[in-house]
Amino acid sequence: MATVPVPTSIPPNATVYVRNLEERIKPDELKEALSEIFSEYGNILEIVAKTNLRAKGQAFIVFDDVESATRAIDEINGFDLFDKPMVLDYAKTRSDATVLREGGEDELEAHKRRRLAEKERRQAHEALEAQKKLKRPPGGAPEAPGRPAKTAKGAGLKPTSGAAAAVIPDEYLPPNKILFLRDLPDTADQDQLTAMFGRFEGFREVRLVPGRKGIAFVEYESESGAISAKEATSGMAMGPEGKAIRVTYQRQ
Repeated sequence: MATVPVPTSIPPNATVYVRNLEERIKPDELKEALSEIFSEYGNILEIVAKTNLRAKGQAFIVFDDVESATRAIDEINGFDLFDKPMVLDYAKTRSDATVLREGGEDELEAHKRRRLAEKERRQAHEALEAQKKLKRPPGGAPEAPGRPAKTAKGAGLKPTSGAAAAVIPDEYLPPNKILFLRDLPDTADQDQLTAMFGRFEGFREVRLVPGRKGIAFVEYESESGAISAKEATSGMAMGPEGKAIRVTYQRQ
């Protein structure tokens, strides 16, 4: 069939983003079909077929050079696969396989931390928007006259309008370089927490709160260290009872 030109502002790269795929096809079967089609255009490093609900019907084909990806996009865009025309473009970000090949293990770890940080920022934004919708009067009705807006306690955010600022749930707070630890066992001390969190990049210090058991702050030189530490320690069991600790970013 005739190919469809792809108007795109995304810079050419070695990863092809494929969408409009048949969602009912099993991932292994889909990967096999994509491999058979795209391998004609160059050496494939990896095929990633999305299986979660929000990303179904999408896949990424990672070639080892940009020219292969360009040829595939030019010639396969609009090609029917399982009775649905594929829509192709360059991927917006480099794949893990490409980053590993070009920059090695260290660059791959940094790439993963940046991706995780962006994901957590997006979740924080979505959570804030959801909170705003819940607090919005139904039908866009104005607030009752003579009643001042209540300020959300502990929000830590300045209102951007007359309405009170929405509170972002702790688990969706955007990344920053300070972690807030909760549900620590009473036996947790400075040395124990330093040993646990000091192994991550850019560790600065653990700060206990005088007169308050069960909580502490951990500071890093940059977000990347805090992101790695949070990902590795959140939900970790501590103390004689093996209770899971909570690790979130400090509310700004």
